[in-house]
Amino acid sequence: MSEAEAFYERADQGRFLPTDCTRGPWDAGSQHAGPPAALLGLAVEQRPGGRPDMRVARLTYEIMRPVPIRPLTVATRVLRSGRSTELVEATLTPDGGEEVMRATVLLMKTAPHSVPEVSPGPQVPGPAAAPLKAFFPVPWDRGYHTAMEVRFAAGSFLEPGPATAWMRMRVPLVAGEETTPLSRVLTAADSGNGVSAELDFRRHVFINTDLTVNLHRHPEGEWVCLDARTLVDGAGLGLAESALHDEKGPLGRSTQSLYVSARD
Repeated sequence: MSEAEAFYERADQGRFLPTDCTRGPWDAGSQHAGPPAALLGLAVEQRPGGRPDMRVARLTYEIMRPVPIRPLTVATRVLRSGRSTELVEATLTPDGGEEVMRATVLLMKTAPHSVPEVSPGPQVPGPAAAPLKAFFPVPWDRGYHTAMEVRFAAGSFLEPGPATAWMRMRVPLVAGEETTPLSRVLTAADSGNGVSAELDFRRHVFINTDLTVNLHRHPEGEWVCLDARTLVDGAGLGLAESALHDEKGPLGRSTQSLYVSARD
């Protein structure tokens, strides 16, 4: 494992080395799902033969098992290609292991200024007005919790209930490469259930087994806001939903299906 100031180093075509910046808060050997989600999104953006007029509209991730901090291979294939839409699959497989995450990505043809724009301006207080608040206790010094800057316009990691959190990457997704606007959104989007947790994380687990991100416009800038809330059924099912914003205004939504249970 590298200690470079990035989430990943590119080893060769389709293969990446995770750094300790990817480490999640629950298991020292597993990644937070945000960086690998962004890695799959980047693979779709950079796929061979990709059309420049196609833009990502929706990404649906299946998280089959925890993503280990081991070298990873990313593969893509086109499931359907049409005049106005394209469906692409991206998979993530660690060395010596089984596939751990899969994304099905819908892309749509775009033509700038071809239709009237219907999109409101800023709907939440911006990051400049949001204070920096502490991450919940994590038993290691470096990880996703130190690689991301988080500012709360409402709520906090340590308060139960809905929250409005601005997030910014402190390091690039891939060492030596410019981070794309889509990567910034996807690195943050998986945190909706964490920032808006309704239950005490010391007594309950609320693990997302999937993530869906819908975007109605291309993101801009370094900051991504999750205006998030979590709903939990007494039988152990939950849903976290986040309105996604940048400093220009709303840009989409994300949802996560949650498995909820009491800790052993």
